[in-house]
Amino acid sequence: MSSTKPFEILILGGGIAGLTTALSLTKFSPSSQPSPRITIFEIRPEPATIGGAVNLTPNALRLLSDLGALDEIRQANYGAECGAVEIFDLYTNTKIAESSFRGPDGQGLGDPPFQALRITRGEALKGVLAAIAKHSNIKIVCGKKTTKITEDDSGVDLKFEDGAKAHGDVLIGCDGIHSVTRLTHVEPSRKSIYSGICNAFGFAPRRILPNSTDFEPTHFETSGMNFGRRGILLTSFHDEARDSIYVGALMQVPEIASRDGWKAKGADAEKTRKEMLERYAGAANPLVEHVIQDARDLYLWPVFTLSKGGKWATERVMLIGDSAHAMPPQGESTGIVFEDGVLFARCLARWMETKRQEGVPIKEAFDAYEKLRRARIDTAFDESQSVVKTVQDTPWWGHRIKIYVVPWYLWWTRGYREGHFVEDVTVRELGY
Repeated sequence: MSSTKPFEILILGGGIAGLTTALSLTKFSPSSQPSPRITIFEIRPEPATIGGAVNLTPNALRLLSDLGALDEIRQANYGAECGAVEIFDLYTNTKIAESSFRGPDGQGLGDPPFQALRITRGEALKGVLAAIAKHSNIKIVCGKKTTKITEDDSGVDLKFEDGAKAHGDVLIGCDGIHSVTRLTHVEPSRKSIYSGICNAFGFAPRRILPNSTDFEPTHFETSGMNFGRRGILLTSFHDEARDSIYVGALMQVPEIASRDGWKAKGADAEKTRKEMLERYAGAANPLVEHVIQDARDLYLWPVFTLSKGGKWATERVMLIGDSAHAMPPQGESTGIVFEDGVLFARCLARWMETKRQEGVPIKEAFDAYEKLRRARIDTAFDESQSVVKTVQDTPWWGHRIKIYVVPWYLWWTRGYREGHFVEDVTVRELGY
């Protein structure tokens, strides 16, 4: 083994982006060199295992499998297998389309094939944390609020609110839409923008039919998106037991008081529930009203975005995930974050293996990553804008047009979407 000093990597953000990036940096580090020493700094007292439910698409599951996290998720029986996201007209309960992950033979998409997994953010994070625990080179330090970031030719220095300091060769900002890394160092002028959309969500225990031990039936197999005039309501199973339904209301809310999501309590929770009931009134399937009525632990989460483009890096600091390119939800957000981490890790590993000893600036690896990633992110950003338009309040005639157009749009873009689902960025040519 080379006697090269271990590379010191600092990561701000102990969420799913920071954790999977740490796993990627470990997985793809050059075998000829010591594993990089990675320290993840999280502002919260412990990694947050709360949140709604996400759909991990085939490309996301493939990467989690490669990083060792999917085995942890499977062993814990987290999530509900999802063969397709079905789309319904709220007012007729008619299934108008679906986005399928089953593949031509029903086994999934890609090589190896995967379908999708609807899972709570908390359980996904727990699975990744379990994988992190198996790597001694990764350390998580919680309760650290960064107040200053400086860099020079020797590396990057962090100063924290409690007076502590840290030094590393590079810093990776995985600290989300309101990124301290971006706002205090990389591009302070690039601030978050409220999209006009909020996600109100909670978890509803399934009702039992009168005089029976059977659950109230659902119109969806695993996940159903119910299109209405005033937003989209997601109803979905999220675990193997299927005794609880995740309900998420993506809806237009012109003004919002807080930039952060919060748990609605007391009168606020009932106000949120009332708003959801009003927006999705007139549903043909009584289940829709029931899950809104029964939803517990209601959260209201405003969707903030960044402008398209922007600066992602300095000479020794790189932004990953939402800190670089937050956008409205467009069905692949989590998978995009995983791909970010893997591609960046591979670019950095190539530099460590072939360029580091030659004195080539590490910025060359950063530039190679951006060259690989910019076009994909720009396309995803453009796609996300159509989601905003779909969620906006519409008159009845607008809703009818929407219900007619959506199936054709999904049919027209199927090949394009499946192309992303089968892509494996672990073997993509880096080009440098």
